[in-house]
Amino acid sequence: MDIKQLEYFVQVAEVGSFTKASALLSIAQPALSRQVRLLEIELKQNLLYRNGRGVSVTDAGKRLVEHARGILQQVDRARDELGRTMGTPVGRVIVAAPPSVEKFLTVPLVKSFRAGFPSASLAMIGGLSFYILEWLVTGRIDIGIAYNPSPSPAIEIIPFLEEELYLICPGGSARKPAPSGALPFKDLPRYPLIIPSRPNAIRMRVETQLANIGIKPEVALEIDGVASILDLILEGYGYAVLPMNAIRGQPAGRFQARRFTKPLTTHLALVVSAQRPATPLMRMTLELIRSIGPGILAPKAASGKSGKRQHEFE
Repeated sequence: MDIKQLEYFVQVAEVGSFTKASALLSIAQPALSRQVRLLEIELKQNLLYRNGRGVSVTDAGKRLVEHARGILQQVDRARDELGRTMGTPVGRVIVAAPPSVEKFLTVPLVKSFRAGFPSASLAMIGGLSFYILEWLVTGRIDIGIAYNPSPSPAIEIIPFLEEELYLICPGGSARKPAPSGALPFKDLPRYPLIIPSRPNAIRMRVETQLANIGIKPEVALEIDGVASILDLILEGYGYAVLPMNAIRGQPAGRFQARRFTKPLTTHLALVVSAQRPATPLMRMTLELIRSIGPGILAPKAASGKSGKRQHEFE
């Protein structure tokens, strides 16, 4: 097994075709097929199902893809570390964040990164916190931003930002005014929730807090995408518990965010691997996120009418 074989195999597995992979890798298809087959012979397992429409990955192949990605990332990091010249960071760093964070952080982070590290490259990936932690452990990403990560020997957790959670309601109308005033948390089961499936960090936070007072949420729908959740709220299918950033930038009056009488908060943390050494570029990118992130992600909220603790985004 060598690095090239792993690189070839991962590319074929990701695009599902020897023809497409050979074009991307600039290698003849017969040579590519031979290298992947040699890898299968060495491992004594079929890694791909071959058919007339392309290829699909076997169970053994799926396991190897995860390992191979981590190995290839480590090789890249070693090259980056050894290739540093004149103190200017080089290489590539991959950052993953939840969609509501990625939406606002990506452009400012790319601008600052490009200005500070012109010889390096940055990739951004969006995903739920649960998957971000998996990607970090398997080596697919270098830095993660995750909600309420659980302590683990495999990751290092760096506190980043505390966000308040709100009950997100559709905006009111003359016929049907929106609910108003701060909401006692014990009354949350009165509102059918459109909420991500477990083990989403915000869902676990809500369920844990309700369990502490002996009640459960009323779950109307399990939906993982924030954009879809907001669309369903507008269609009248229910409510959501989300941070303000989820509705930031929406037209005025479209949504209303009700606070809870006792603020319910969730914690965003930066996470990195505790098992792989950090490159200088990773450390500098971490500091960059820590310096610009809070100002970008802190929502601008306006007070509701009559001093009530409710907010609408402008």
